[in-house]
Amino acid sequence: MVPAVSIGVRWILVAAACGAVPLVAQDAREIVRKSVELDQVNWLRMADYTWIAESQERHFDSRNRVTSDHQEAWETLILGSQPYRRMLERDHKPLPAPEQRKQQEKLDAAVARLDKETPEQKQRRSAEYEKSRRRERAFLLELPDAFDLHLDGDQTIDGQDVWVISGTPNPSYRPKSRDGAALLKIRGRIWIEKAGYQWVRLEGVTTETISFGWFLARLNPGAKLVIEQTRVNGEVWLPKREFVSGSGRIGMLKRLSEDQEITWRDYKKFRVESKVVAGDP
Repeated sequence: MVPAVSIGVRWILVAAACGAVPLVAQDAREIVRKSVELDQVNWLRMADYTWIAESQERHFDSRNRVTSDHQEAWETLILGSQPYRRMLERDHKPLPAPEQRKQQEKLDAAVARLDKETPEQKQRRSAEYEKSRRRERAFLLELPDAFDLHLDGDQTIDGQDVWVISGTPNPSYRPKSRDGAALLKIRGRIWIEKAGYQWVRLEGVTTETISFGWFLARLNPGAKLVIEQTRVNGEVWLPKREFVSGSGRIGMLKRLSEDQEITWRDYKKFRVESKVVAGDP
């Protein structure tokens, strides 16, 4: 993948979609602050759901011509209170029978391994996973202070009355984390539901080069992100669509340009008493 679509950078771009001119900045800041707090809750509650997702990825040459087009679809299950991904299709075709068997064998092995865990091991693994999930998006709490926020007006999206808030980095802000520092190289816009302060749509764009990772990966200015969310079961807002496009470089020579669209569907709430049984699909 291009650096633009790594998990960390995606959420840096998401964060940037919240933040320009100090006119009614306090009102916009409070709206964003409430929405960020709710996003933290949604992120934790997503662990209670299974879903189907599909990814479409295209790579381009220096003349912006498509050089490859790749599709994948997968199912995310819950095993031992943690998500487990099982591939379903590739390039719009079901996996070949040998690969389906291999996927099933991996699932069977994962279930068997979890069945052998002691209560102490289960508790320790679950605690470590929850700690990791909380840490992954903790930097979003910096949003209200990292940006100068401007309430642009009102719109309606999918029947939802929303506030439209744009923002640019606050030059006086001192970030508390590496991801927080990357926010200062991004500007964006967010659409927040009036009824419940939930994120309905986000757009972000990089204004400077962002470097990250151990391989000197770089994300060039102009990388874009669009994320749309939807209400699930009337209780939580979860991702519906994500589109990322951008160019970058890995190492000193390898240049990459691509776009990727991911869609989520068929969310089902996972119940504690449910259990995935090993065997034939």
